[in-house]
Amino acid sequence: MTPAIAFERVDLKFGAERIYAGLDFTVAPGEFFCILGPSGCGKSTALRLIGDLIAADGGRVAVNGRPPAEMWSRIAFVFQSPRLAPWRNALANVLLGVELRYGRAEAKRRTARARELLALVGLADDAAKMPLMLSGGERQRVAIARALAVDPEIVLMDEPFAALDPNTRRRLRGEIERIWRATGKTVVFVTHDIDEALTLGDRIVLLSNKPTRVLETIRVDAARPRDVARDPALRDMREHLSALFQTLESDPQETSP
Repeated sequence: MTPAIAFERVDLKFGAERIYAGLDFTVAPGEFFCILGPSGCGKSTALRLIGDLIAADGGRVAVNGRPPAEMWSRIAFVFQSPRLAPWRNALANVLLGVELRYGRAEAKRRTARARELLALVGLADDAAKMPLMLSGGERQRVAIARALAVDPEIVLMDEPFAALDPNTRRRLRGEIERIWRATGKTVVFVTHDIDEALTLGDRIVLLSNKPTRVLETIRVDAARPRDVARDPALRDMREHLSALFQTLESDPQETSP
């Protein structure tokens, strides 16, 4: 089976700084794949490479076996900030991505689908509300619906819950897991939160400090929904990952090639 995403010995530099040092990993179709790592290691940069926003200096990035430049229309982003247009209501914001990508006529044709997606994210009764009338968590749900409205094969999520309060984050973790299971999309989810990765991921790739490579890949086979605090196996994984994080933070050169 062709991977949904493949990084093969990927090298990347920003100016004189080497970001990636032969970065290797694959993502299976339909997988919930979490990228975990210390601040500044290039987690979000991986999403930009997948989405063809930047190009690698060496190695190969492939999306369904093809260059990212040929696959942009099958990818959608969800960012840390919802980035909603303040002058458009929730329904119009869901349709904004379709309008920008395919035109107003196609956006109009997808209005019924956009309403279905608002219902999927729990906002069926909020289609007419402006962003200022919505909570932070509700605005992020609109952003998720907007990403799904373009009907992507792959959803790239860049720490989408980082700016939310802990209770809202926990609720939205459950929501995004439910949506992922309902849609069957491939999700690549960037986070610095170990519990978040263990709660959501089928697999977790832990990145090293720069120059970045894969330090460890962990498969999470625990049944869903997951409770890290109550599952001994997940607690063991958390302790293991926490210890690795402490090593990365205490000695930035410890894991360098």
